[in-house]
Amino acid sequence: MVNDRPKAPTKTPAKAPAMRRQPKQTRSQERVHHILDVAEQLFIESGYEQATTREIASRAGVAIGSLYQFFPDKAAIVRALANRYFAQEYQMFVQLHAELAEAELTTYVDRMIDAFAQFADDHPGYRAVLRQLLDQMTVADASVPNEYDQLMLEGLAHFLAQRNAGLDRDRSQLIATIVFKAANELLWMAFSRESQERSAVIAETKVLITAYLKTFGI
Repeated sequence: MVNDRPKAPTKTPAKAPAMRRQPKQTRSQERVHHILDVAEQLFIESGYEQATTREIASRAGVAIGSLYQFFPDKAAIVRALANRYFAQEYQMFVQLHAELAEAELTTYVDRMIDAFAQFADDHPGYRAVLRQLLDQMTVADASVPNEYDQLMLEGLAHFLAQRNAGLDRDRSQLIATIVFKAANELLWMAFSRESQERSAVIAETKVLITAYLKTFGI
C-alpha cells in the first residue's frame, strides 16, 4: 500500500453485485477459482482500473460469456476475492486458536498477530483487493462485520470468558470487538510502512493488546 487511509477496512463485503451463481460442480468451482487467481494477478500487475473483464477472461483461457455466467462485473470479482481471503483467514484463526487455547497470553497475542501479518505477506493481492473493496464500501457497510469476522469475534469472546469466568457474555464480546478492531486498524497501518517501521508497529500492537487484556485478568 502506498498511502495511509483514514480508516482501515473492516473486511465487510461491499454492496457490490454478488456472483450471479455459485458453482456446484467441481469443474465449475475450479474454473471460478482459476478466474479469481488470474484476476488477482492482473490487479497486482496492472491495477484494478486498468484490468478489464475481457483481459481477465482472455488470460484465464475462458470465453467472456463464461466469466459473466459467474461475475456480472469487476466489482463482483473483487468481492469474491475478498470473501475467499476472509474464509482463508478464518480457517487459519480456527486452527491457531485451538492450538493456543491453553497458551500464556503473551504467546497467544504474539502468534495471532504474527499469523495475520504473515497472511498478508504470503498473499500479495490481499492489500490490493482490500483497498479496492474499501473504495466500494459505504459507511454503513463498514459498520457491520462479515460472517467470518463475526465468527472470529465469537471465538475470541469465548476465549476471554474461559480465561476469566467473571466476564459476562456482553463484556466478553465488547472486549473482543475492541481487540479485533484495534488489531485490524494497526495491522493495516503497518502494511503501509517500510520493513523496519512495519515491524515496530506490529511489535507495539502486540504490547498494546496484551496490556489491555491483562487488565481483565486474561
